[in-house]
Amino acid sequence: MATNPPKVKTVFSGNERLLNLKNTFESKFGESPQFYAYAPGRVNLIGEHIDYCGYSVLPMAIEQNILAAVSVNRSGTITLANINPQYRDFTLSCSEEIAIDRENPKWHYYFLCGLKGIQEEFGLARLAGMSCLVDGTIPPSSGLSSSSALVCCAGLVTMEANQKSLSKVALAELCAKCERYIGTEGGGMDQSISFLAERGKAKLIEFKPLRATDVKLPDGAVFVISNCCVEMNKAATSHFNIRVVECRIAAKMLARARGLDSSGLLKLAQVQTELKASLEEMLALVDEVLHPEEYSREEICQALDVTSEQFSTEVLSSNTQHVTHFKLHQRAKHVYGEAARVLRFQSVCSSEGADSIQTLGELMNQSHASCRDLYECSCPELDQLVDVCLKSGAVGSRLTGAGWGGCAVSMVPSEKVDTFLQAVRESYFLPDPRRAAMEGLSLFVSKPGGGAAILLEE
Repeated sequence: MATNPPKVKTVFSGNERLLNLKNTFESKFGESPQFYAYAPGRVNLIGEHIDYCGYSVLPMAIEQNILAAVSVNRSGTITLANINPQYRDFTLSCSEEIAIDRENPKWHYYFLCGLKGIQEEFGLARLAGMSCLVDGTIPPSSGLSSSSALVCCAGLVTMEANQKSLSKVALAELCAKCERYIGTEGGGMDQSISFLAERGKAKLIEFKPLRATDVKLPDGAVFVISNCCVEMNKAATSHFNIRVVECRIAAKMLARARGLDSSGLLKLAQVQTELKASLEEMLALVDEVLHPEEYSREEICQALDVTSEQFSTEVLSSNTQHVTHFKLHQRAKHVYGEAARVLRFQSVCSSEGADSIQTLGELMNQSHASCRDLYECSCPELDQLVDVCLKSGAVGSRLTGAGWGGCAVSMVPSEKVDTFLQAVRESYFLPDPRRAAMEGLSLFVSKPGGGAAILLEE
């Protein structure tokens, strides 16, 4: 596997999307693009909300992606435009400091995250001027990583425009870090699969060090993505970061209960490593140490022997300062249980046993129940959709992505796909006019796609 994002010579004739992007770019900017870049979205098959706790996840890239047409120039400005007219143009000077408003997330701020990341990585006092037109086919706020794909595409575009070079792994780590400029404290799964994906393969993504291992999905089953049509913007709410903080506190509480120095421990996986314990032993420790009732700030500060000010500055994030009560037992229970399900899922895929599809489906169902009940990151519409998918013939179905809206991913026996799609359409989408209008982009079979690349017109 090549270490750098590939540069692919592409025939445009017959590709309506590329031709439309090229023609629109030429009409808008009066010149032809010099290159194109794309970064795919992803669907996480299993392993939700555990990457930022240090645990492995199992996603695959999807064919839906962010695509950008770019020309580099000496204008001294960077102009960002979107083929979708609801997203406004944005221009900044190549020499001005890049400012990202966390309180008011707009589409171009995600692009600016990638710009800023590359600028800081290479210490560029002045970025190259460029015109850039973006086209996305990933439904926004759907849990399929449209925002991270945009950050990854921006990082790739900025690297190419400024004639710099980074490996796929380095770019993935950089884009995971720079997306935090917009306030989302993710763990790196989305950026990793966007760069490291290979067509036809899912990946087990591990962290510290970042690496991706091929996972062969079972023959005889396909994955279907369905959107519950409730949008959730991670950067615009504190739901996501509250869970990050709750896991951080739980890690410190567990560490302290076992006599470890908790000051440098921020992730539940670090506690397991320090204790040299199995995931089963960690689950037992959670039951022993953490009570199911909510913890108040005062109780946590007393247990960790920190002041309220230290707690606010060292543990909480900027958009979780208002939180007064925390669920620690439930969050840690989900994380350790979900980490075990990921490893079991990979093992079952490797074994290719006769009952592997059924076993994988059961793991997906357990994952959704844990996300719903312990992590509380589902919503009524997602739960309804998952139920419809199971009744329509899926062997397993679960929310995917951050949750609180967005998509479910279902594992469906190949021979049942057509009847499954029709049943979900009739049961979930058609009875509701708003959902029915969105159905064309909200229900589709997904195959593992390839990773981010630079495209050059042949």
